[in-house]
Amino acid sequence: MKNKKTKVTYLCQQCGYEAAQWLGKCPSCGAWNSFTEEKFSAPAKGQAVASRQLTGFSSEVVKLKDIASGDFKRYATNIKEFDNMIGGGVVPGSLILLGGAPGIGKSTLMLHVANALSSSGTVLYISGEESLAQVKARAERLNVKKDNIFLASETNLQNIVDAINKIEPKFLVVDSIQTTYHPELSSAPGTVGQVRETAAEFLRIAKSKNITVFLLGHVTKEGDLAGPRVLEHIVDTVLYFENERQHTYRILRSYKNRFGPTSEIGIFEMGQTGLSEVSNPSLIFLGERASGVPGNIVTVSVEGTRPILLEVQALSARTNFQIPRRMVAGYDTNRITILIAVLENRLNLPLEMQDIFVNVAGGVKIKETSLDLAAAGAIVSAHAGFICPKDLVAFGEVGLAGEVRSVAFCAERLAEAEKLGFKKAIVPKGNLKNLSYKGKIEIFGADSADAAIKFLRNQ
Repeated sequence: MKNKKTKVTYLCQQCGYEAAQWLGKCPSCGAWNSFTEEKFSAPAKGQAVASRQLTGFSSEVVKLKDIASGDFKRYATNIKEFDNMIGGGVVPGSLILLGGAPGIGKSTLMLHVANALSSSGTVLYISGEESLAQVKARAERLNVKKDNIFLASETNLQNIVDAINKIEPKFLVVDSIQTTYHPELSSAPGTVGQVRETAAEFLRIAKSKNITVFLLGHVTKEGDLAGPRVLEHIVDTVLYFENERQHTYRILRSYKNRFGPTSEIGIFEMGQTGLSEVSNPSLIFLGERASGVPGNIVTVSVEGTRPILLEVQALSARTNFQIPRRMVAGYDTNRITILIAVLENRLNLPLEMQDIFVNVAGGVKIKETSLDLAAAGAIVSAHAGFICPKDLVAFGEVGLAGEVRSVAFCAERLAEAEKLGFKKAIVPKGNLKNLSYKGKIEIFGADSADAAIKFLRNQ
């Protein structure tokens, strides 16, 4: 009998690129010092390749019109923030990846979700990082006491598959994918090969047995999900806690969802009894607004389909360095740099020797460009020393020529602002055409940043 040969390869831990030798920079993703050595057994010449699959998943070839679709049923968790974010509930047979920084609440949220889903079927919770007693202690603190939640402390994928075959759960939680290892691979848990193979196995389990599988994942120091990016392509849904654990409020965002909307967010508050829903985040983010201070203005951002009112803060100070600092929290730093250049060139503001600091209060990270106009107004207010009206909101995208461009969901933004008692709004002039909003807010349509700032100064 021929012996197996050991093959040595080098894999990029960021994207999974394979090389025959160690490389300082990955040719695929450009990451530095990301290659690690991995060894696995390869069959000798003439010997059949052994399959690493533990679960079979295949079907016959049939015509599309002959397939009975049935009802596309979802299982609601009755956690409104979670259900709305993923499209109304979890889909049977789906593979969901939940990522976030250590200690931010991934395991806590999963115990809440497991407790809610246990009303619809058996839940198997696999913990690869904590003992059964530790998970039990957290469950008691969170008041999770359902009878059909099963626990196991295991990292061996073969043993996990055996437990699944024995319990036959409807829902499976794996905490975490980086601690789970395939027994046929010699590489360490958490490496590219292990994460790729174990995730593929859980995908086969989800599809072949119609089990909803939740995979919890670690993040790197850069804030990205640890492991190869192919993991994000394997799963059906990617959920990510995008802020740090130091914040009281946890923001969970959907980055990918094959069965629902993307870019939706769920907002939770961490307390002694776990994560509780925040039904009206606008009130939370505006609850501690500073009054009578220049550099503060309120904007309306749309996250997915939900409008949220946020406070944009800016501070301008004379620099002590040859190159002024531009520090931003909660928004794209490059966008703020562009806005400062527009204010210098189109509005003739002397900002070249000013340190500029911009912050979106509450720890929210805004990705849409509708915050441009509010950020520009906050910077000018901080620099000139005038106070923005407390009952005014501003939103719109600012172009390089200083023009204010239209944004989506203008009517919904204005309606949300009116609910919270705002009286005035600066919006893009292009949005006034065919505007469906018929509320009481006084609207000023700005076609340029200069016009918007002049209106802001005169309030």
